[in-house]
Amino acid sequence: MSEINRSSNPRTSPIKCIGFDADDTLWHNERFFKLTQERFADLLAPHTDTPDLDAVLMAAERRNLGHYGFGIKGFVLSMIETALEVTDNRVPGHVIADLIATGQDMLQHPIDLLPYAAEAVQTAKSYGPVLLITKGDLLHQEQKIAQSGLGEMFDGVEIVSDKHPQVYTRIFDLFGGAQTGMMIGNSMKSDVRPMIDAGGYGVFVPHDLAWALEDAEAPVGHPRFGELPDLGALPDFLSALK
Repeated sequence: MSEINRSSNPRTSPIKCIGFDADDTLWHNERFFKLTQERFADLLAPHTDTPDLDAVLMAAERRNLGHYGFGIKGFVLSMIETALEVTDNRVPGHVIADLIATGQDMLQHPIDLLPYAAEAVQTAKSYGPVLLITKGDLLHQEQKIAQSGLGEMFDGVEIVSDKHPQVYTRIFDLFGGAQTGMMIGNSMKSDVRPMIDAGGYGVFVPHDLAWALEDAEAPVGHPRFGELPDLGALPDFLSALK
């Protein structure tokens, strides 16, 4: 990352605006998808001998992103489509009903903040405006933000269909430009690389569980790339920037 200067402070920092991803950056999300995927396999086991059901489901998710976008509703529709595909449309109606019910349970699951989430957002506020920038279903993301207890800490909330450099440019232009902005998230593909391509800082905070469709190569060696073990390391990381 940039040259370390332990004496730097928010007033002299190059960072004037910080954005956070939501799912699996501030609160748990992917683990509910993993549990549902296991339930999906159990439900389909009596009706198909498809050797790699996860791969078939992943292909459906990839195929359907352009139709349904990101989030639970698209995931449920992809599970139903996969169930029909691997059973030659013979999947029993009660299995489809169970998949829909499972999706509804996911939508109602309480928010569980990751360690240091609130503290990290509070630290970021001393550097300037703090944004929440997330993908997914508008209604569900709004519900999660409200339930998280963090909503009032943000100076702006952006729920977008996808994350690419133009999106970050548009958002951060409202707060001084991407060049003085930082995006923090658990996705190299969505949070880190496109923010760096927009001219800002991209900071990767890995989560134990990762969605394969968010994989991307780390921009190792780039002066505006950083990686933290968890959000608890953010204060020292920010204070070290010059």
